[in-house]
Amino acid sequence: MLRLTEIVGHASDPELAERLHQMAHDGVVERIHLSRTDLQRRRQRVLTDRGNEVALMLDRASALDNGSVLLLEPARAVVVVLDEPEWLVLRAPHAAGALELGYFAGNMHWKVRFEGSCLWVPLEGPREGYVKRLAHLIARGDAEIIDAPAVPAGGVRYLAVPHAH
Repeated sequence: MLRLTEIVGHASDPELAERLHQMAHDGVVERIHLSRTDLQRRRQRVLTDRGNEVALMLDRASALDNGSVLLLEPARAVVVVLDEPEWLVLRAPHAAGALELGYFAGNMHWKVRFEGSCLWVPLEGPREGYVKRLAHLIARGDAEIIDAPAVPAGGVRYLAVPHAH
């Protein structure tokens, strides 16, 4: 059984995102799927999506989140995935902004879902990190955050944004 005692980072952190992306291509990223209730628990036994048993033994100061990276080794990573993600909903007020927003989301390797004129991004880390990265588009009026229902109308499935290597 793998014993994990700390959170080493978040999948949305720029310095980890590219590394995890490459590791996912190599097939060495394991995911632990948790509900919102399970995110609050510091000690629990869970199975990864590969069937490996993990004992989470986090201290009181640790807070699990969607995208928490619990293990990061050269040939293996373990990441927490929230069963029902929170979403950041974006809209571009004009075509040029939509193109830049889509290009930006692709470069960030964000998974997205399209609903009408909105781009839905499932949060894999703290919302503030996403908003901070989008600040330049929002400040220029090329993108806006909108209030929306908790999940897209079509459910929670999402698409990976293609990107260049």
